[in-house]
Amino acid sequence: MNQMTISEPSIVSLGGFPVQSLTANLLGKKLEQAIDDKEQISLFFANTNFVVKCQDIRESILKSNCVITNDGIGLDIASLLLHKKKFPENLCGTDFVPQFLIDIKHRARVFLLGAKPGIAERAAKNLRDHLGVNVVGTRDGYSQMQDINEVIGDINTSEANIVIVAMGNPLQEKWILDHQHKLHANVFMGVGALIDFLAGDKPRAPALIRKFRLEWLYRLSLEPTRLLRRYTIDIGIFLALCINAERNKSKWAEKT
Repeated sequence: MNQMTISEPSIVSLGGFPVQSLTANLLGKKLEQAIDDKEQISLFFANTNFVVKCQDIRESILKSNCVITNDGIGLDIASLLLHKKKFPENLCGTDFVPQFLIDIKHRARVFLLGAKPGIAERAAKNLRDHLGVNVVGTRDGYSQMQDINEVIGDINTSEANIVIVAMGNPLQEKWILDHQHKLHANVFMGVGALIDFLAGDKPRAPALIRKFRLEWLYRLSLEPTRLLRRYTIDIGIFLALCINAERNKSKWAEKT
């Protein structure tokens, strides 16, 4: 067993969630150690939508063995406003997860769960053919999810050690929290639209747009009806949640 020693990262509290200040390298080592030690760990990518939509399951998330990382410019802005510091890297799930799978492809056994019918299968084929990743099973997020005992049986039979769940916030996080104790896998990731990207059903923004942290604007231009609220009203809700959480912490500190 590989006995890696990983220092504890600093924590940035945003909207009541402890977001870990990590690099992609340290995050990868943390997940790999869970596989080595045959422990279970969940990875949640906290963008503004996560902070807003996952408030109702926040206590369950905080009680679980999970890593919450920063995804998107909204988290950086909130961290600068409230804590006067930036995260060392933007740990966007659509960038981090494929690279992590490539880095450990000699030992990864991946199960894809979610997305519309047919998409997970196409994503699995692309991962196998183009990245050399061992995908041991797939299930879509619709008819193939109806019998949860069958889903759990399939994942366990496949001997997957990584389960990638793409259902959007907060459904994917709730699914992981509700069912991981019945599963033998070690690493669980809530990944939003990643399976759609891997399948080629949704395009990534060009590299230059991603470099300037404007992928959200590119996605908004492609799906304005679905994403308009997320990038307007929900941004205001996100900032209010972050500010209120800090105020509540200060009030609590004054009373103690």
